[in-house]
Amino acid sequence: MTVGNNVSHSNRKTKRTFLPNLFDKKYFLQEESRWVTLRISAAGMRNITKMGLKKALDKAKSKGYITSY
Repeated sequence: MTVGNNVSHSNRKTKRTFLPNLFDKKYFLQEESRWVTLRISAAGMRNITKMGLKKALDKAKSKGYITSY
């Protein structure tokens, strides 16, 4: 989470937060024949599309982002 300013047309500044673009998404894990629910960012969805679900989950686990799936 990052903090910044909203800047109006009259150049008034008020504090705001920049939140990550997160979604609750269900994927079917074919290797285990079950559904996995993930809270994932839009960039994470693109990585799953590129690498495949199993490989992306293994990479996230090795980096310590998730403990189990």
